[in-house]
Amino acid sequence: MKRKRFTEEQIISILREREAGLSVADLGRRHGVSEQSIYRWQSKHGGLGVSEAKRLEEENQRLMRMVADLSSDKQMLENVIKHSKKLVTPAAKRRAAGRLLKTHRVSQRRVCRLLNLHRSVAR
Repeated sequence: MKRKRFTEEQIISILREREAGLSVADLGRRHGVSEQSIYRWQSKHGGLGVSEAKRLEEENQRLMRMVADLSSDKQMLENVIKHSKKLVTPAAKRRAAGRLLKTHRVSQRRVCRLLNLHRSVAR
């Protein structure tokens, strides 16, 4: 992934200079960015403080991790459906849990939560 050239703090300080009255062209020359970048930053970060920007970034990272976990859970459940029949009996759930543990290398707690299986039954 491409590394960002400016941190959130630097972008916000550049936008504060813009609010102070400097023109976009002057800011672009001073900091070595295009006018389009400054306008894009202004639409994204306009009116935010440094702490608010960090908080939003952390929230975004948390949501992205959550989506990744849910998509992984979905993939595991699709794998269970593809390789087994109905998971009615504890023995069938135990076999499916063992297969998930081997193929996806996730924790036993996570597999049991997905299959609605008590951990003592899985052992």
